[in-house]
Amino acid sequence: MPFVTINVLKGKSKAYTQAIADEVNAAVIDTMGFPEDDRYQVIHECDPEHLQLQTRDTDRVMMHLVMRGGQPDHAKKAFYARVVESLARNPGVDPGNVMITITENRDIDWSFRGGVAQFCPQ
Repeated sequence: MPFVTINVLKGKSKAYTQAIADEVNAAVIDTMGFPEDDRYQVIHECDPEHLQLQTRDTDRVMMHLVMRGGQPDHAKKAFYARVVESLARNPGVDPGNVMITITENRDIDWSFRGGVAQFCPQ
């Protein structure tokens, strides 16, 4: 149940954007064991000058996941590999043009509704 922000270039089709969202979600579930119904994603469509990834000027995707701490390094590495493999296949993004960052936090840092920290005992 990470909170995932995905940045793509503006002007892509709805199918392209949905494929990225679906592939990232599937990778989270398959490599890190999150529940299938825990999907929290925001997708930003950026003008090319607002999505800068070093010198890459073709199709590119940058994403940032925020999640509770504790995922082992091997799960994160598997996630990275799975995402680029999946996005290369569908919708066709070069693996060299995908950047992924992860930030971990603690249980107290989450409130899903009602102003309550659901992961912390009341």
